[in-house]
Amino acid sequence: MDTNYLENNYLTLVGKVTGEKRFSHEIYGERFYIFDLSIARLSGNADVIPVTVSERLITDEMLSEGKKLMVKGQFRSYNSYENEKNKLILTVFAKDITEVEENEEEDNEMVSKDTVTNEVVLIGFVCKKPIYRQTPFGREIADLLLAVNRAYNKSDYIPTIAWGRNARFCQNLEVGTQVKVVGRVQSRQYEKKFEDGTSEIRVAYEVSVGSLEVIQEKNPEDEAEAEESEEAV
Repeated sequence: MDTNYLENNYLTLVGKVTGEKRFSHEIYGERFYIFDLSIARLSGNADVIPVTVSERLITDEMLSEGKKLMVKGQFRSYNSYENEKNKLILTVFAKDITEVEENEEEDNEMVSKDTVTNEVVLIGFVCKKPIYRQTPFGREIADLLLAVNRAYNKSDYIPTIAWGRNARFCQNLEVGTQVKVVGRVQSRQYEKKFEDGTSEIRVAYEVSVGSLEVIQEKNPEDEAEAEESEEAV
């Protein structure tokens, strides 16, 4: 299990706790909680990412508001059934959490490349045809859904978004192709519109691609498995 974790799905985030922890679930007497980690961007904005963690890795003091933490783990997905509809839920699953000391630059809210840590590495299979598009201002974007294998014959379905030349490259990837993605976990607000004319603001989580490489071209068996995965999402 650890080998799988180290090979194809691992991340490191450094950010500050925001809000209060919420109970998530319990397995064999072990309770899991969710808390939000705010990670600064170089632009001055921040990504607020949900983190799922075992009670055995944390204390109440560690999850106090504003506490700076380093989280190592995986970016995972699971299906939630609400109102007879299937919804893909994304969360960081913490394998290790440590407290990080503040320094003077961060106290003064000076953000640089040296103070921002948000990196995720994924190796997975393309399980939907990539969607390529251009914004009204000509910026190129491609949406890519990856199936990342996990232990016990499970998979995580991770949405990723590529830009520029990476987006152009992604549009030609075939379902079943195995790729390696290095990027960062980001949060993004969007407006969900309903049939009755109402709408609400929701938050999406995805991986913003920094680099992408093909590990293995698709083969017929991979394509068949990917099509089955697409139907499950």
